[in-house]
Amino acid sequence: MSLHVKKTILIAIQLFFLWLINELGYLLAQTFHLPVPGSVIGMVMLFILLITGVIKLSWIEAASGLLIKHLAFFFIPIAVGLMNFGPLFLKSGISLFIVLLGSIVIGLYVTGFVSQSLVKKGGDVKDGRTRHTA
Repeated sequence: MSLHVKKTILIAIQLFFLWLINELGYLLAQTFHLPVPGSVIGMVMLFILLITGVIKLSWIEAASGLLIKHLAFFFIPIAVGLMNFGPLFLKSGISLFIVLLGSIVIGLYVTGFVSQSLVKKGGDVKDGRTRHTA
């Protein structure tokens, strides 16, 4: 089997694993009638599993790298769907703009603060990614 085929199979298995965690999040949200989307619960579960070492980053790194690489592609359906909300934007456009601008500023500030804190902690930075060893 060629290296390309092996890598494709590995990514497919990792994507299936990520999908299972996502579906488990939806199942928990539905079963316990939680007011949080199942996708968010799935991401929190994945985060906890990664932090605790139950799941190793290497088990999902190839698939998650692929998803991040093509992240903009996943926003196309959302952008197309927003075209249906033209009247809402005309009516409440300024309010939405203020909320979005505030969210951007807060997001940038928090991201910068966390990044600076991690750098001060002395994280081992290689090729732009911080490595955490268990």
